[in-house]
Amino acid sequence: MKYLIVGLGNKGPEYENTRHNIGFKVAEKIAETLDVSFNTTNFGWMAEGKYKGRKVFVLKPDTYMNLSGNAVRFWMQKENIPLENVLIITDDLALPFGTLRMKMKGSDAGHNGLKSINEMLNTPNYARLRFGISADFSEGRQVDYVLGTWNEEESEKLPERIEKFSKAGLSFVFAGINNTMSAFNGK
Repeated sequence: MKYLIVGLGNKGPEYENTRHNIGFKVAEKIAETLDVSFNTTNFGWMAEGKYKGRKVFVLKPDTYMNLSGNAVRFWMQKENIPLENVLIITDDLALPFGTLRMKMKGSDAGHNGLKSINEMLNTPNYARLRFGISADFSEGRQVDYVLGTWNEEESEKLPERIEKFSKAGLSFVFAGINNTMSAFNGK
């Protein structure tokens, strides 16, 4: 069985430690856990490994957030990975900082990366792992907030949260989405 785990983010050093790039950070932790490295490839950086006998592709798209769907569709088709074996890791303004929520489907909730994936796959019915970044910004400052860096308190808690999200991502591969949702949601 093959799985595709996609961490959403934006390429470039100016975005590296922003809230919007938390998908990249979780993908990097998953690759580290699998003891594999990212290589430059079509539509981004890919790490390939095995987890409990299952082939896992971990992708960080280099398409920028708004075109993430191109990368997801390309790798699903290239590796013949079924939709039910795809997990998208993304930031979520609607959840308090560090909150973990895995869902089997859902709307894009205004997230341009998810919007692109929905359009390219012609469906919103894929697993997503949402990392709460909260909505601690004043009206009209959303872009500055999501593209801003973590505050001191968040930075201190990030390593533990990224570790938890990495475990949830790998649980999806081995235990399936329902068991993973039961074990990790809200934790």
